[in-house]
Amino acid sequence: MTPDDAIRPPALDPSIASRLKRDDHGLVAAVVQQHDTGDVLMVGWMDDEALRRTLAEGRVTFWSRSRQEYWRKGDTSGHAQFVKGVAIDCDGDALLVRVDQVGAACHTGERTCFYTDLPATEGNRP
Repeated sequence: MTPDDAIRPPALDPSIASRLKRDDHGLVAAVVQQHDTGDVLMVGWMDDEALRRTLAEGRVTFWSRSRQEYWRKGDTSGHAQFVKGVAIDCDGDALLVRVDQVGAACHTGERTCFYTDLPATEGNRP
């Protein structure tokens, strides 16, 4: 072990990292879902380090595109997300993070960020 190894944080498991298809900024979309109801709560962005923290710590960590820093959901608001499971989609370009959400998931104070319905024609199966 070198002195640099002692200060370098652990890396995301290479077998997971190799499956991710990141955008031009090194990010992958993370859809957050309430584990027991199936409600879709929000979408955030993760890089390898945010995903590593989420998998290792049991709390959801995102990369803030606006603030250019990591943020762990709930550290300032108290509206924490406790990890119940994480899945990667078939293409590797999205994650599904199943959580136990404490309080509101949305920064507006709503339980979910998807509270505004758009007008859409309903389709029917033949």
